Amino acid sequence: MTTTDVSKPILEIQGLGIDFSTESGTVHAVRGVDLHVRPGETLALVGESGSGKSSVALAAMGLLSNNATASGSIVVGDLDIVSADEGALRGVRGSTVSMVFQEPATALDPLTRIGWQIAEVVRNHRPVSKADAFAEAVDLLRRVGIPDPDSRASAFPFQLSGGQRQRVVIAMAIANSPRLLIADEPTTALDVTVQAEILELLRKLAVDTGTGVLLVTHNMGVVADFADRVAVMLRGEIVETGSVEEVLLTPQHEYTQGLLAAVPRLSTEFDSDAGTAAETPAEPVISLTDVTVRFGRGAHTVHALDSVSFDVRAGETVGLVGESGSGKSTAARVALGLIKPTSGAVGLFGQDLRTLRGRARRTLQSGIGVVLQDPVASLDARMSVGEIIAEPLRVHRRGIGGAERARLVAEALEAVRLPASMAWRAPRELSGGQRQRVSLARALVLKPRLLVADEPTSALDVSVQKSVLEVIGELQSHLGFACLFVSHDLAVVQDFCSRVVVMRNGRIEEQGLTGHTLVDPTTDYTRRLLAAVPVPDPIVQRDRRQARLAALAAVTTTESLEQDHA
Repeated sequence: MTTTDVSKPILEIQGLGIDFSTESGTVHAVRGVDLHVRPGETLALVGESGSGKSSVALAAMGLLSNNATASGSIVVGDLDIVSADEGALRGVRGSTVSMVFQEPATALDPLTRIGWQIAEVVRNHRPVSKADAFAEAVDLLRRVGIPDPDSRASAFPFQLSGGQRQRVVIAMAIANSPRLLIADEPTTALDVTVQAEILELLRKLAVDTGTGVLLVTHNMGVVADFADRVAVMLRGEIVETGSVEEVLLTPQHEYTQGLLAAVPRLSTEFDSDAGTAAETPAEPVISLTDVTVRFGRGAHTVHALDSVSFDVRAGETVGLVGESGSGKSTAARVALGLIKPTSGAVGLFGQDLRTLRGRARRTLQSGIGVVLQDPVASLDARMSVGEIIAEPLRVHRRGIGGAERARLVAEALEAVRLPASMAWRAPRELSGGQRQRVSLARALVLKPRLLVADEPTSALDVSVQKSVLEVIGELQSHLGFACLFVSHDLAVVQDFCSRVVVMRNGRIEEQGLTGHTLVDPTTDYTRRLLAAVPVPDPIVQRDRRQARLAALAAVTTTESLEQDHA
């Protein structure tokens, strides 16, 4: 481990204020924030959307937008970021302080090979040749756990999985051995096993190099798993700080208490009533029978789905879970009629979806509502909220006038707990939770019989996530629609779904009642998924992490012995 002066913070923030100049006036986003991070320490900065935590992280990098004004001091190493000029900031970014952004797809250049992107970061701060920089890039890929780094260095970002892309972003961030690493929601879009691997990687880097870490997140399980200390933000101010044990186990501020109360937790107790909601005589609303989906030909064939069978009945919610690449999103697209199966049958509302064409197919599919993961990308910024919600009414040629459309839009908004007056607003004026409710209102304006929700809450903080799920549950009770819920959050699935389908490599590993399957799974794969889920209790999570690592080490040893024997 690198010898470091742990007495002096690598990041010290005092009296930080951040104001944004907008058309409607000045917004005081951050007020009087005091924070510090010491070498080798991880400080988690938590709070809901709009609390100011991301503004603090960007300010520490000197990356605030042009309409922002910062006051107070942010000292990184020996440089005050607030008063530094752009030349001085360029000198510390990527060398003294680096950042891991939430979405690796937007952080990487899609037209440049991975190795050269990392090499460019190296050469921006050190006078090395292209060949030596590329060799360093390969070594960095090896350090962050990318398999076959020599060949992967020549790959483009789209050729890597989400977890591999995030490892590449981390490789770029540590390329010049920074003393401070700022990680802004680094695991939000990742499944639980990849999330656990990324956190273990960051933990190892911090321990081995003495790097301080500022972790910005809304995931309390990640905080419990990774942080040493926690700072809680509310409306631009720090309302509570302390060790991870103090803040998560004995929170003092009512806001922190509310955040923790909203966190879904995996139950380890068998639910004897779990079958009540699922045991219904209703016919399936959607059914997949022996569905196989293949992409490509010959040696390049990808088996996305292999003999997959499940159904969803009226009034019930079925969760589709599994790692990235397991086939769960492909199965959802088959259910939507967006992907035609190579073989097998798809039944929708009692009809064979494969045999329908033209208007008959569109009419049948108008009974499906869809809520997507990203509420920003899924809403057209050029349209008002009312126009967005009314769009399905126009697409499916419902012969109604403007007044009736406005009435249905207002009804849909009120159903998702938004005022009818919001119809005149633009998506950019809404919070993340409000945008996701607008997406839900659009999905339900046609009173669908099936709702397909693809990761609808993964981008939301815990309290907003809870309210969105409550709205979906209330509307389902009222309208009786079936819900196919695609998610990598097993705690949410256990809390929200009556049945669960666990997928791996395009196949179904197991399926059954949620209260049974996620408490007493029958396969090692499901047990590994559950073991990778972080819980918001640092003491329990420490034991879970050690048990998981021991189990992985045992599997690796067994596989190695089997290979030696062979």
